Amino acid sequence: LESDYQEEELKKYRVSHLFADIASDRTSLILRYNVKARDFAHGGRASSDIKRALMRLGANPQIARRCGIAVYEAEMNLIIHTTEGGVIQVEIEPHQIVMETTDTGPGIEDIELAMKPGYSTAPEEVRELGFGAGMGLKNIQRCVDAMTLESTPGKGTRLEMRIYLQPDEAFSGAAHAREGKAK
Repeated sequence: LESDYQEEELKKYRVSHLFADIASDRTSLILRYNVKARDFAHGGRASSDIKRALMRLGANPQIARRCGIAVYEAEMNLIIHTTEGGVIQVEIEPHQIVMETTDTGPGIEDIELAMKPGYSTAPEEVRELGFGAGMGLKNIQRCVDAMTLESTPGKGTRLEMRIYLQPDEAFSGAAHAREGKAK
């Protein structure tokens, strides 16, 4: 048990210092997940994995939670509304986290209407499962600092979500590296 604990602590230490240990003009970690349409059994897996990765990297728990909620809502939109699923990509940098979903699904006819709380185009069978209440995009907007939604009916949708990190919110290893360079 002690050996397992030490191994886990060593992994956490290494990962939390990832940004501090790499010297480059721009360092980022990219996570990519394929999400299948109508795959409710695996809904939330990508968002959980992303939140866990952020915690392991030493992210502020509140930032990891905000990312987890935003990505979960976007992930469920891919599952509910696309015909072929889509891709979630998260780019993690010491100063920001950029989350993006893309799909080649049916697209959104009216983005302004889709942003209204309670508006939903989810089919009845999805609503019976407890999804499709029309709050997903609003919940995303509340969790992120910037959001861009682009969609072309019949071609697909791209959603970009950004969370900007203040120095006190940055990854613990990256914050220590900046402190060391400043001295």
